[in-house]
Amino acid sequence: MAESFVKSFKRDSVYLNRLDSAEMVLQQLPRWFDDYNAVHPHKALKMLSPREFRLANSPH
Repeated sequence: MAESFVKSFKRDSVYLNRLDSAEMVLQQLPRWFDDYNAVHPHKALKMLSPREFRLANSPH
């Protein structure tokens, strides 16, 4: 699971953005994590983001 996350995270966030310095990367990390968890659809979660999946599958 962790390897899948790292692969997806690199493909969808790291490789698509400027990486001029470590400081620039550190500034962008919160936005990348938020996108991964709140916006980005995942095949294993029926094309929902992790946040959407948790909300849809939480007991009421």
